[in-house]
Amino acid sequence: DIVKSTLEQALDQDITQAAGLLRLHFHDCFVQGCDGSVLLTGSASNPSEQEAQPNLSLRARALQIIDEIKTAVEASCSGVVTCADVLALAARDSVAKAGGPKYPVPLGRRDSLDFASESVVLANIPTPTSNLTQLLSIFEPKGFSLTDMIALSGGHTIGVAHCNSFDNRLYDTSTGEAIVDPTLENSFARNLYSICPAVNNTVNTANLDVLTPNYFDNSYYVNVQRNQALFTSDQSLYTDSTDSGDIVDSFASKKTVFFKKFVLGMVQMGQLDVLTGSEGEIRSKCSVPNPTSSSFEEVIKPIVSTGERSRSGRVHSEL
Repeated sequence: DIVKSTLEQALDQDITQAAGLLRLHFHDCFVQGCDGSVLLTGSASNPSEQEAQPNLSLRARALQIIDEIKTAVEASCSGVVTCADVLALAARDSVAKAGGPKYPVPLGRRDSLDFASESVVLANIPTPTSNLTQLLSIFEPKGFSLTDMIALSGGHTIGVAHCNSFDNRLYDTSTGEAIVDPTLENSFARNLYSICPAVNNTVNTANLDVLTPNYFDNSYYVNVQRNQALFTSDQSLYTDSTDSGDIVDSFASKKTVFFKKFVLGMVQMGQLDVLTGSEGEIRSKCSVPNPTSSSFEEVIKPIVSTGERSRSGRVHSEL
């Protein structure tokens, strides 16, 4: 209730942050598991995940909202709820607030003690220029099927993207000369050229969903069918394979089918390589590890089974 009420206050002021919070959860879980590592800040000599190229466009306000929620939770029950769980709940409630489905979020994740290196981030976050084969090479090792991957891609039904994440479809990125991408619908392409008048424009943004940009529905798949998807990775779901195209068609025709598969994918994603029990910690502040967790660990060791560290635990206690 604390997470939901604090989040709703923020989203009532700016519903566009729902997309930022959903993306934060995705970028957390796909790198080192759902452990809140993406929330940690680093230094000039030890840059965090936030400094890795795929995360440079993460929304500062979304990170701030997580901090605000964590502060509210700590005021009521200090040292009980992890940042990883706060982020998972905030992503779920953001989807619902934007008009999407509600789904159960198992709790019990621990926060990581450190963040992943840039190389690990780069290896685990798909790029907007990925084709279907490249997307599957990241999703399949994490246990996701083709249907799961396409359902999770539907998160792009809300949010925006900077020009430099899709200008490979508009310009030769080496020479800056305009090109014609045959998988871009003409009127959509013209609009993108007006938004992004030059290559490597990192200031301007375009909506990921041209039909209902701030409403969580299945219109993203209609855009893909019409060759009006923003990213190469989005359009590849329709153009690279008949099987994937059939799944896009099914999601575009029935929102209920998409919502059902999206929920299954999100619950699965929320349990990727979680830390549980004596692993990790419960951060008091999401951006930094606790000064020391040794005394806390000594308290819980007698009541929590330990053993060799693994990232295969499952979370529990559905909310």
